[in-house]
Amino acid sequence: MSLIVGIVAFVGFLVAGIVYKLYRSQWFWGIVAIILLLSANLIKDPGYLSITYSEATGRLVGNLVDILRWSAPIMLIAVGMVLVIATRGIDLSVGSSMVAGGAAAMQFLSVVKTPDSVSGAAIAVLLAILTGAAIGAINGLLVTYVGLQPFITTLVMMMAGRGIAKVITGGQNTAADSAPFKWLVNGTVLGFPVVILIALAIVTALALFVRRTAFGLVVESVGINPSASWMAGIRPNGILLTVYILSGVLAAIGGVFAVGSVMVVDISGTGYQSELDAILAVVVGGTSLAGGKFSIRGAVVGALLIATLDKTVLFLGISGAATPAFKAVVIVLLCLLQSQRVRNLFTQRRAAATADPAAAPKASVAA
Repeated sequence: MSLIVGIVAFVGFLVAGIVYKLYRSQWFWGIVAIILLLSANLIKDPGYLSITYSEATGRLVGNLVDILRWSAPIMLIAVGMVLVIATRGIDLSVGSSMVAGGAAAMQFLSVVKTPDSVSGAAIAVLLAILTGAAIGAINGLLVTYVGLQPFITTLVMMMAGRGIAKVITGGQNTAADSAPFKWLVNGTVLGFPVVILIALAIVTALALFVRRTAFGLVVESVGINPSASWMAGIRPNGILLTVYILSGVLAAIGGVFAVGSVMVVDISGTGYQSELDAILAVVVGGTSLAGGKFSIRGAVVGALLIATLDKTVLFLGISGAATPAFKAVVIVLLCLLQSQRVRNLFTQRRAAATADPAAAPKASVAA
């Protein structure tokens, strides 16, 4: 009997430790927000979370599957953004990198003689990646070797990127038809969307790279103190250039996902305001805009939250005019939950009320 009690106590101790650790993690509150949004949708439609298998299409069908598919491009640009922000930078050009990369892919597929070949689709994806890498390299060179502020540099490239897309497509919304290219976004593996599998594979590989090598530590050191890192033998310019190129490449892949779903690049619509979603995902995930420490896990959670929030707005029938305000309210509430000062305030009030109920109002006023 004593052995069973000891095992139960040990398990309870472990669970309490895990819960406390999650409570202290900022990205955990992003998961809480996702659960609350899904619960609100579940109240309106009890079958909201149901997932079925369609024999006709061979796909898993359901709102959760749609959210995962929707989150794929946001996830990629958020992960690229988190590395840039970790160096005390910002990349406002990710939306333009998306449309420029998508434009390069669609334009190539529209003129190539064999658009349905696997090689044609592969070249289209490669052109998109090279376009994003070029935009990221320009950002990195201007920030590192010219000395321009990241905000100004990427703001300029945000405007120039759509101009590049217009040059590529001749100012037209270009459409193409390529079965292999379309499969990257609309295809399935065992009924599961390929697009989210590709996104998770890329994010996992990048997370392993930055955490299993010295790269992540170097990025954090540059963000904390570039001068000290330089004196320690680290060359910040190379690191900054690398993270901006990575951000451009990931945004371009996100652009491939965006245009591949409809096989049309919309010069004015593709990637529009994606930089804002990426920044929100990074902040929700607990990464400070002041640079230094970063969390790829948090960026992924933030991307899932943004996708869930967008889906919830549509499902609840909130008008387009009120959508930004609704999203702003949710994000502000989440940031308040993440705030250690706000949590300490509620903890102090609860402790005061427990210790002396009569003194709770005074404690509240003092707090």
